[in-house]
Formats: sequence, C-alpha cells, structure tokens
Amino acid sequence: MENLLMIFGGDEFGNKVEGEILPVAVPVATQVLHAVGIGMAARIKEDNIAVMVYFGDGGTSEGDFHEAMNFAGVFKAPVVFVCQNNQYAISVPVEKQTAAKTLAQKAIAYGFDGVRVDGNDAFAVYKACSAALEKARGGQGPQFVECYTYRIGDHTTADDAAKYRKQEEVEGWKKKDPIERLRNFMIARKMWTIEEETRLAEDVEKKIEAAVLKFESAAQPDVENIFKWTYKEMTPELREQYEYLRNFLKEREKGA
Repeated sequence: MENLLMIFGGDEFGNKVEGEILPVAVPVATQVLHAVGIGMAARIKEDNIAVMVYFGDGGTSEGDFHEAMNFAGVFKAPVVFVCQNNQYAISVPVEKQTAAKTLAQKAIAYGFDGVRVDGNDAFAVYKACSAALEKARGGQGPQFVECYTYRIGDHTTADDAAKYRKQEEVEGWKKKDPIERLRNFMIARKMWTIEEETRLAEDVEKKIEAAVLKFESAAQPDVENIFKWTYKEMTPELREQYEYLRNFLKEREKGA
C-alpha cells in the first residue's frame, strides 16, 4: 500500500466512479507531492475528483511530506493522505521519527483534519477513507488518515528485523493480522467460505500469470523515453546524456 497514488472521480451527483492508479513512485514520499499537484490542478480545472495517496510512517520524516501537506492546506487541494504507520521505517521506530503522539495530528498544523484508525481493521479503514474522500471531493479540502498497523516480516530480503525488535512484539501483532481478522469475521457471519477463498486464489493466480506473460512479451520501449518526457524539448545536458547512452548501447551490441 505504500508509495501508491490513486484518483477517484465523481458524477454530477457526487457518486464515486472508476478510479485511476498512477505509476508507483520509488523515492520515499515523492508521490505525496505528485498527489497535491494533481489535486491543485483539479481545483483549477474544476474537475470533480479526489486524489488518494499512500505512504509509510518513514515518509512523514521527509521534507516532501511537509511541503505537500502545507501546499494542500493552503490551496485546499482535494487530497486524502493515507499513512500506513507500521511503526518502523526499516529499523527506525516511529518514536525516533517524531515527538508527536500520533501522526494524524500533524494535519492540524497545516489546517485540515486528521484521524487515526486501527489499520488492522478493514472496515474501520474503509469507513475512514470513504468519509475522507467524500469530504475532499465535496470541497472541504485535504484530509489525513493514519492507519496504525505493524510490519510482521523483515523490511526487505536484505533486512534482519530481529536486530532491532523483539520476537515477543512480533508474535503479539501476529494475533491482530488484518487478513485473518477479516476472514474469521466473514466466515463467522456466513459471508465467506474456505471453498470460495480457494477458488478466488486460483483465479487470481491465473490472472497474475497472464499479466506477467503479457508484460514479458511486450516490445522493448525506446531508450529515448527515459529522457524526452521531463521537458517539452530535451535540454542540452539531457541530449548529451541521451547520445552517450545510445552510442554506448550500439557499441555493446557490436561486442555482443
């Protein structure tokens, strides 16, 4: 869920319509700025949309996050900031990132509302985010939703979480697994069955395999695409870099 940016529109009656998902932004918190830019543009164009952007607790330590929050507050951008607070930015616990009691309260300084919800409760998150989207799309400005949760596994394959947290802590949070909670809730109320879950898993696996095959069979993009979409025309520096890379690739092909 981190580093994700989505746009939700609405019809003339304010009803939610199909959303759009933007490409994932790898640098920490840069997508937060993108979201505010899109939201500000929507206000200028009078488009009936709201932008939802996801980031982790570590992202709130970046300057990009604070710049985005400030601009959103000043220009009343229709943006919903959703923070996945899993309590660790790799090995740095959230209490070493901020002295604030919650991350949601940071919204107050920028002039808009912030709420904290149980990030392991799917229904609570849905309700909070739906309400925030409705407010943002309804002209009430930006909103902040902090989802308080936990990262069970290592941050990456290069990470060893055992070096900075106790196993007892991890085991305690395993009991609050949001997928298990939702599954048990739905099964108990006869809204879901193991058989349905098995069929769903098989269907999803087939769709993923088909999507991977489609991607792998796609034609290779032009190397120029790396350079030509930043400005209307390439700057001399970008042109020089582009020519260097193109010549490098030609030489490599000759030597292959």
